[in-house]
Amino acid sequence: MSEDTSRIKELQNALRVKMADNKAIADSFRIEDGAVVVSAEQKSAFDKNMQDIKEIKGLIESLESMGGVSSWSSEPQDTVAGAFAAAANEVKGLTSREIKSIGEMFLDSAEFKALNGGRNGANMAAAWQAGVSLTGFNVKDVYSALPSGTMARGADAVFGSIQRDALVTPPQRTKRVRDLFPVRTTTAAVIEYFRQIGFTSLAAPGVTNSSYSTNNAAAPVAERDGSAFGIKPQSAFQFVGEQAPVRTLAHWEAAHRNVLADEPQLRSIIDNELMYGLRLLEDSQILNGDGTGENLLGVLNTPGIQEYAWSDGATTPVADTKADALRRAATLSFLAYYEPTGIVLHPNDWEDIELTKDANGQYLIAVSVAMGGEPKVWRMPIVDTPAIAEGTALVGAFGTGAQLYDREQASIRISEQHSDFFVRNAIVILAEQRLALAVKRPEAFVVVDFDEAPGA
Repeated sequence: MSEDTSRIKELQNALRVKMADNKAIADSFRIEDGAVVVSAEQKSAFDKNMQDIKEIKGLIESLESMGGVSSWSSEPQDTVAGAFAAAANEVKGLTSREIKSIGEMFLDSAEFKALNGGRNGANMAAAWQAGVSLTGFNVKDVYSALPSGTMARGADAVFGSIQRDALVTPPQRTKRVRDLFPVRTTTAAVIEYFRQIGFTSLAAPGVTNSSYSTNNAAAPVAERDGSAFGIKPQSAFQFVGEQAPVRTLAHWEAAHRNVLADEPQLRSIIDNELMYGLRLLEDSQILNGDGTGENLLGVLNTPGIQEYAWSDGATTPVADTKADALRRAATLSFLAYYEPTGIVLHPNDWEDIELTKDANGQYLIAVSVAMGGEPKVWRMPIVDTPAIAEGTALVGAFGTGAQLYDREQASIRISEQHSDFFVRNAIVILAEQRLALAVKRPEAFVVVDFDEAPGA
């Protein structure tokens, strides 16, 4: 026997040993939930043997013609190599094609490419095991040495892509104080108007309303007073010139241009949050603005509005509830000849009113609301908002006692002309609005103080 023939047999024996080792490794693979589970150690040993097999076959091919090698590989499979070949045939010809590592065959598989970079979902279209399909099983590789922890941008990554779920934005108030007002547009910077002070009700002789100035002198007049014609009385209406300057409400946020280009949803979130911030400020200014600096003069701080305390209510035979206090406050607005059109109060106070029960435990007003009815009390719509302090309510004729003016409606503007933003590739997102508030008839509004219950 020649030296080449002896070397070939030696290599063939080594090849059989390597193939037997890989069969043993393949037999040790576990199947869990229809998937083949491969440890990191098994993968490493399998890839090492496959690399050795590739090198041994190359040496054999250099010593023997391709025909001889083919003849050897097609001999009856009665050896350990034959057993491995049978296992290979069961998994569709592992030894009959180019030998690659498990990782290479995974990346080259049609199933992985069908994922389309993660855009077609996280599950593979068909089973896969080391580049070979197993009938009836979904196959996956689980390695104990896979990276763990947070995958930050720029960190070491593995194959596949990151799926980023949409941000969950915080809930927003759905009820707004602004909705109670009629709104007009204006092109002026200052709104000038006259505020008329009070008008006395003469509904019944001998009954006066001490909340207002006595300026309505209308009275029955006789045609003659003795020898002279009767003199008609003069009413002294009081008008006060006022101004409602247009105020600007605004805020902004900075963002990098690339971030907005990569995450277009983020731009929409920033826009919505900026606009929502303006709405929150607007409600607070309409109610609580003190008129100093660039603040609006809010309704609650307007001179001349009426007041009512819950503790002033009736105590017999049943003490007044908070709902009773709102009704008595509405009466004051009616007596000023303004029909109240709405109520603003804190959610905690509205909760107390909705949950008020009679002596038998029956809800007094909450039944219609609980069944989906419009939140109303005494026929007036309710705006429950944290913009007003707990323990305070505002009842009034929002439609006629005050006027809201829009100089510029809320809008979003984008610019990079701020500081050094241009060279930093950053932009400014600005939300801004301009408006004015004129409370022309303060007596049309009544602030209710839920200080303490009557008789407490």
